[in-house]
Amino acid sequence: MSIFNRIISAIPNTITSLNLVSGCVSIFMAFHLNDTFGPLSGKYWAMIAMAAAALFDFLDGASARLLKKFSPLGADLDSLSDMVSFGVAPAMLVLNVMLDRGTLVWPAFAALLIPVFGALRLAKFNIDTTQSTVFRGLPIPANAIFWIGVVGWIDSYFYPGWLPMLALIAFMCWAMVGNFKMFSLKMKNFNFHENFIRYVLVVAAIIFVVVYGLSGFAWTVLLYFLLSFLRQSRI
Repeated sequence: MSIFNRIISAIPNTITSLNLVSGCVSIFMAFHLNDTFGPLSGKYWAMIAMAAAALFDFLDGASARLLKKFSPLGADLDSLSDMVSFGVAPAMLVLNVMLDRGTLVWPAFAALLIPVFGALRLAKFNIDTTQSTVFRGLPIPANAIFWIGVVGWIDSYFYPGWLPMLALIAFMCWAMVGNFKMFSLKMKNFNFHENFIRYVLVVAAIIFVVVYGLSGFAWTVLLYFLLSFLRQSRI
């Protein structure tokens, strides 16, 4: 294999590694919620790093399809990176936000269930060959995006208390391992008719974020649930 081909082959895994690095940065920043790093506090850097990880997660798959460079190594690396960026990172953010808002340690530790159920979600996905165009349960990146929205809502409005937070944690953990169908966000082409529901979700996400700020991400994930359930009979 030529040097050029080796470089091309390494592109998807390199992007996946950036996903992992972003997740690690998010975890670090989650433990420095109120410390300032440049123009923003650690809390916002944690959310930005998590969002960057989600972008890299999308790009690694897109690049693998474009370059036709799929590999078992890449698949395993992707799952391991997702576990850190979308399981551990949001858990650490939620844990530290709950502690920062006066929640006792033991209730706050419920956030540790997020990576546990995230790992179960990824394990189920890896052994289920039917989840290419249809997911069973909530994809783990959507879990992270939801928690960005929740933390954004808390920052803009108020902390609902530890009981509602426990209810949200329980709901998201159930959602990740549930057996209900959710449509995949991956597009094989840009055909409007085939991807209509995906375009609706993207446009809605933009509107939610413009109107509600970061909390719009939580509303986007809830809309994702709704659209999936409405479409379920057609999948």
